[in-house]
Amino acid sequence: MILVTLGTQDKSFERLVKAIDKEIENGNIKDKVVVQAGYTKYKSDNMEIFDFVLPDKLDKLMKEADILITHGGVGSILGALKYDKPVIAAARLSKYKEHTNDHQKQIVAEFVKEGYILELDDFSNLVDILKKAKKFKPKKYKSNKKNMQKLVSSYIDNNHVSWWNKYKFLILIILVIFILIMIFR
Repeated sequence: MILVTLGTQDKSFERLVKAIDKEIENGNIKDKVVVQAGYTKYKSDNMEIFDFVLPDKLDKLMKEADILITHGGVGSILGALKYDKPVIAAARLSKYKEHTNDHQKQIVAEFVKEGYILELDDFSNLVDILKKAKKFKPKKYKSNKKNMQKLVSSYIDNNHVSWWNKYKFLILIILVIFILIMIFR
C-alpha cells in the first residue's frame, strides 16, 4: 500500500494526487493508494481519499504502508521517518499557489542530502521514483533536538532577550521612579 499525506496546509496540492491518479490510470501503479488529502479536494475512483484522519488512524496507515509519499512539510516528513520505510517527498511550490513560498524545496533537499528520503521534484518521474523507493533503505533518523535547543537558547541569550534579562531589574526601578515622579509632581 502507498500512503500519501498532504498534511493540514490550507492550500490544495492537487498536482501531486493528479500525477498519482494518472499513473494508476496508465497501469503503472498497481498498489492500493490511500490519500490523507487535507484541504485538497480531489475525487478519484482509483484511490481511497480522506480529508483528515485522527492521529491513531494515520499512525495505523503509516505502519501498514510500504511506501509513504508526503508533501515537503517538516512535521509530515518526520512523522513518516519514524516508521523506517521509504519516504518520497514532493515540495509544494508557490508558482502553483500550493504555498506562499518555496521553503519546502529546501527542507526536502536537506533530508535528501542526509539520506533520509527520496525527492519527487519532476512529477513525470513518479514511476521511476516509486521503483527506486522499493529498493531504498532510508538512513535511520536521529533527532538533533538538543543541539538545536542549545543553538536557539544561545542565540536568544546573546542577541535578543538577554538585554531584558540583564537589565529588567534596572528598567523596572527606573519605571517605578518615573511613575512616582509623575504622581508626586
